[in-house]
Amino acid sequence: MKNKKKINKITFIGMGLINSSLARDLKGKNFYNFSTVYSRRKSTLRKIKKLNLVDKIESDLEKSVIDADLIVVGIPVAAYEETFMSISHNLKPGAVITDVGSVKKEVIKIVRNFIPKNVSFIPGHPIAGTENSGPESGFKGLFKNGWCVLTPYKETNNKEVKLVKKLWETVGMKVDIMDEHHHDEVLAITSHIPHIIAYSIVGTVTNLESSIKKEVIKYAASGFRDFTRIAASDPVMWRDIMLLNKLAILKMLKLFKDDLNDLESAIKKGDSKFLLDLFSRTRKVRKDIIK
Repeated sequence: MKNKKKINKITFIGMGLINSSLARDLKGKNFYNFSTVYSRRKSTLRKIKKLNLVDKIESDLEKSVIDADLIVVGIPVAAYEETFMSISHNLKPGAVITDVGSVKKEVIKIVRNFIPKNVSFIPGHPIAGTENSGPESGFKGLFKNGWCVLTPYKETNNKEVKLVKKLWETVGMKVDIMDEHHHDEVLAITSHIPHIIAYSIVGTVTNLESSIKKEVIKYAASGFRDFTRIAASDPVMWRDIMLLNKLAILKMLKLFKDDLNDLESAIKKGDSKFLLDLFSRTRKVRKDIIK
């Protein structure tokens, strides 16, 4: 991006793991002239100031977006309606808004109700993260070689899509364009269902008899530790995702339950061929993912 086309002002709404990592990676990349962040918690603003992540911190949501050329929304999806209702009258004509949420179809419905026609919303989802949250949890390099999915409306100007694409490419991501319905179904099986399983298994442990539970925790191997890591993710964020991507999650959950029933039946019958075939196929998929 040439200097004359550089973003003058970028505003981050929310500064959790994703936005704080993005702010760190963008520093020194010559992508913008001035950066502002809004957070509703004073304690979070103090942390951001101490970390020196942006040029200005702002406790007033409406003021934070004034004259912003690019706005990156990184808040729980359940807070979108109230947020966009608040900022809609202060958006600069020609401004571009993107987000980092894991659900796209319902988010698009919400946002389109509030932003003016002379402002573009390019929904985005950088597929990256850890179980940690808050501005202190971010770090440089989180996005390197990862994928970001954009789900723009059909009538969106290609120039605005290219700008958001450039944002994520600047921090090392590869970018795909996808229909929002397809995105939500893909993420339901690759991200949302694994979290459901993790929360469920760890929940089962909490309901075990105390003597068994103690030994489960004591002898937990890498597989169970992976589950506990996923289940340590932000509960508010995942509650919102489950409710807003309900249809896609329920569709994929039914497929998973059907497969689980087949597996249960094979174990009961002692069907070694079924088990070996299943484990061989899934092992190959795992190798392809790592590759």
